[in-house]
Amino acid sequence: MIGLLTGIVAVHPYTPEWERLFGEEKARLLACIGDYVLDIQHIGSTSVPGLAAKPIIDIGIAVASFEEATRGIPPLEQIDYTYRGEEGIPRRHLFIKGEPRTHNLHMNEIHSADWQNTIAFRDYLRQHPDSAQAYAALKTRLAQQFPDDLQGYLMGKADFIKQVLELAYSG
Repeated sequence: MIGLLTGIVAVHPYTPEWERLFGEEKARLLACIGDYVLDIQHIGSTSVPGLAAKPIIDIGIAVASFEEATRGIPPLEQIDYTYRGEEGIPRRHLFIKGEPRTHNLHMNEIHSADWQNTIAFRDYLRQHPDSAQAYAALKTRLAQQFPDDLQGYLMGKADFIKQVLELAYSG
């Protein structure tokens, strides 16, 4: 299963299909904007094997410059991404795809704190299955508590994410 209607918070069991879908989308993205992309990573919960997640593929794209990356907006719109601006995270370009939404694309400067934190969080969960399972349990509980309140769901995860990042950077 992939895709989630706007305004709905639902967590689904992990499926290896998410990795395949990321690979297919990565190829499309490289063909579209690959000339200035420094890295493309599968991020978010769908990138952690075994982790329950909202069925939306999160993609991180690293670029050298936030300003230069604006040239990617028109070609990404040609392959059905909708540009959402920074949407609360300075110097990040956010794009969404689909209704129901199937993909979130986060475009950051490669040396930005947002890029570094995203990769550190994902890698820590991949290397620590006990933390990944605790995160899955938290996300499942929050999705039940906030089935139509994305902000409540996100706020409920904030302390856990902060703790994991502290662990990731201390080790």
